[in-house]
Amino acid sequence: MMDHKTALARAHELVKEMTLEEKAGQLRFDAPAIERLGIPEYNWWSEALHGVARAGTATVFPQAIALAAMFDEKAIQDTADIISTEGRAKYNAASSFGDRDIYKGLTFWSPNINIFRDPRWGRGQETFGEDPYLTARTGCAFVRGLQGSGKYLKLAACAKHFAVHSGPEAKRHEFNAVADEKDLRETYLYAFEKLVRDADVESVMGAYNRTNGEPCCGSKRLLKDVLRDEWGFEGHVVSDCWAIKDFHENHHVTANFFESAALAIRNGCDINCGCTYRFLLEAVKQGLISEEEITRACEHAMATRIRLGMMDGDCEYDRISPLENDTDAHAAKALQNAEKAMVLLKNNGVLPLGDGIRTVAVIGPNADSIPALEGNYCGTSSRYVTFLAGIRAECEKRGIRVLYAKGCNLVKDRESGLARADDRLAEAKQAAALADAVILCVGLDPAIEGEQGDAGNEFWSGDKKDLYLPESQRKLLDAVLPLCKKAITVIAAGSALSVPETDAVLQAWYPGQAGGTAAANILFGNVSPSGKLPVTFYRSAADLPDFEDYSMKERTYRYFTGKALYPFGYGLTYTHFTFSDAAFDGENVTVSVKNDGAMDADCVVQCYARAEECRDVPPNPVLCGYERVSVPAGKSARVTLPVNPDAFTAVTDDGKRVPVAGAFSLYVGSGQPDALTEALSGEKSLKISLTR
Repeated sequence: MMDHKTALARAHELVKEMTLEEKAGQLRFDAPAIERLGIPEYNWWSEALHGVARAGTATVFPQAIALAAMFDEKAIQDTADIISTEGRAKYNAASSFGDRDIYKGLTFWSPNINIFRDPRWGRGQETFGEDPYLTARTGCAFVRGLQGSGKYLKLAACAKHFAVHSGPEAKRHEFNAVADEKDLRETYLYAFEKLVRDADVESVMGAYNRTNGEPCCGSKRLLKDVLRDEWGFEGHVVSDCWAIKDFHENHHVTANFFESAALAIRNGCDINCGCTYRFLLEAVKQGLISEEEITRACEHAMATRIRLGMMDGDCEYDRISPLENDTDAHAAKALQNAEKAMVLLKNNGVLPLGDGIRTVAVIGPNADSIPALEGNYCGTSSRYVTFLAGIRAECEKRGIRVLYAKGCNLVKDRESGLARADDRLAEAKQAAALADAVILCVGLDPAIEGEQGDAGNEFWSGDKKDLYLPESQRKLLDAVLPLCKKAITVIAAGSALSVPETDAVLQAWYPGQAGGTAAANILFGNVSPSGKLPVTFYRSAADLPDFEDYSMKERTYRYFTGKALYPFGYGLTYTHFTFSDAAFDGENVTVSVKNDGAMDADCVVQCYARAEECRDVPPNPVLCGYERVSVPAGKSARVTLPVNPDAFTAVTDDGKRVPVAGAFSLYVGSGQPDALTEALSGEKSLKISLTR
């Protein structure tokens, strides 16, 4: 692949031919053409969180949080490679007709690698969960898949939002996230550093908020001292959208547009998503910045376009046809991912559904909902299968009658404006009473939880005020559960919810276009569930610190000392795995895994580490390795898990990562080595003791 040095050298020569006005224009997200230099217009803003988004028809994969629940690095990279193929296909098609509009470029503002530190955050669904190591591995795989390994970048990926960004959404334009040096290095910056150093991510996007007083899109500490000087980042930096005008309008660290534009350019923000860089020329006239600083930013921008092959005529990806978008093979991958991502939280023996089931009732506001499949930042699928549609298709094969009742509105107290409150409850009760099994499809959708401005509801700008279902759905469950012979809950949501107990609970996330088929395949036992939680499910928001507190104390499985509802790393299957003969060779853990049951299944083998004598490590064992393996019924597999070398280090209070000597414990199993995981799963982790 063309390296940064070569691309920057070519960019330097190209930018030398530009006027100051032309250079400044190239730093807008909607960069104009420079026809005399053969540079076409270009819009930098494209999205690919879990498929090519906002650009018409594309394969819609499970939401990012669901992809993380697969604990499958290869599947993540393969999925991102498919996304990049579709992105190129759509770019080639649009460009051939002169369409260079927003969302139709090659610079994709994904992945979101912020840490999902608090389940109330609406945008947490966009992340890879609460663990820095899982986020880093998943993010690196996603970047490698997007960017490819050819002569040119296939697409340019973007690590966002840099840094210390995870709500509250309502205050993001003015909020100052305060984090000490230990939390910065151990938690908030960890994945960003890995994506820069290990995956060569081409772009980094700054966050809206301030971090320790500095606005992130103009932060000398973050963008210059850490990103460029310490980590050696060589790509380009882009602002979040209209974040730079927040400098003077909301953060009040500058006085006007000119000073805001100058602060951002001076500290290394190359491209502005927004309008503030329209004032760059005046900022130069006022002596706030130099032309050289604009030149440097323009060279970073043009180097990315050169690495993408946009200035040459021999880019191998220019041959990708529009027929390579929305293919049967891509749809099959979306289904496979959804099956791997769903997490079975509870099962008292009712699943999989089988003999004796003649009538199934599918009830709930998410049963026939397309938004409940999509999640936010999504494309448009040509192949949606809702939960109702997937269950009905499976039931038709088995001769099972399906009854459907919506039961309630997602959030409102009635479906019809002219009706009385709870106008769909009677229909739901009737269906529940007639059925041998009831599948309750509840949860949220992207209109309820998500980004400020996209989500509008009784919740707070897209964030959740608590961990409970909306009141309309709680009323529905209260009404129908006493009538159910067997009750299974299917939860569509991008975050942790505390849902009333039923016989079985399946966390479906926002599972993408094939979500209904995947759910039916799991409910009826065509495949065994195998997803694992990438976040902790708490019992109540009362168990958490204040939402605006960015200290990691009592946050995530690493630091939480209370009793969770469902722990990080947890998920049931339709079989039982036994672990034996665990060993550590200094770099890798090997362990034998036996499938004791009668059904083929995937096992996500997990390794956790704890330094027994060090005060600088988290109080609970920390994930340091994982591997997904398919084990046929009655068979065994020998699994090798590379162990994260950082597991044998600690971050001190001053932010330094240092080696740790002394006694260590490594735990290997299908989840955390805690009593709750063991009680819920019936599987015990093995312990390896060692001294370093």
